[in-house]
Amino acid sequence: SEVLAAEAASCLNRAMAALRDIWEEIGIPEEQRLERTEVVKKHIKSLLDMMVAEEESLKERLLKSIALCRKELDTLCRELQLSPFESEEESTILQMEKNLRTRVEVLQKQKRDRKQELKALQEQDRDLCDILCTALFSIDTGSVPSLEDLDRYRRHVASLNTLKEQRREEFVSNKRQIILLMEELDHTPDTSFERDVVCEDEEAFCLSKDNIVALQNLLQQLEARRALNEAVCTELRARIVALWERLQIPEEERESSA
Repeated sequence: SEVLAAEAASCLNRAMAALRDIWEEIGIPEEQRLERTEVVKKHIKSLLDMMVAEEESLKERLLKSIALCRKELDTLCRELQLSPFESEEESTILQMEKNLRTRVEVLQKQKRDRKQELKALQEQDRDLCDILCTALFSIDTGSVPSLEDLDRYRRHVASLNTLKEQRREEFVSNKRQIILLMEELDHTPDTSFERDVVCEDEEAFCLSKDNIVALQNLLQQLEARRALNEAVCTELRARIVALWERLQIPEEERESSA
């Protein structure tokens, strides 16, 4: 800085010397030279004052930015449940402002990422709850979720997805058997639930626990009806055979009748 100050003083001296030479060549009187020198001095002083004021303004802006960043960092650390940020006190104002601003940007991104993930998990949760007829996951949507909250929510959604797949497989398997039994029993779906079961749009069927239980009950009822029909058929066949024997029906006639 001393070298720069010396160079600045040298430049000023050369400029003043050049001005004096010009004034002498022109023939400007000494009194006017002094006046002009005073004008040059005021001009230089004004320029330097302006430069100093600009740098002071820069310093004030940096200090204001530091104060705002610290305030915002305190808020972000509370929202994200992080330890307070400790800046290096020995660093310069410029470096401190840069470090704080960078940290604010990092935490703001973390906050956005957490909120975006929370929103995505909530959308998945709502869709799964509509299909499974279960309650939504309990979480405070008014604050930024912690990493632990998000992890619990992820595992909850994953378990719902697993449950949905299990119930979907059970529904598809039972539906296939129910349709075969209805065809075998020549049974036409006569209730809204039965019509929902045999409907071609499998995605429209609500996979609630009650519906899965009702589906199992329907399958058991149809299986019981088939078993009953088979028992009746067996009994009737036995009676026919007994009548054939009593009436001494020829084997050829029995085979054609059978």
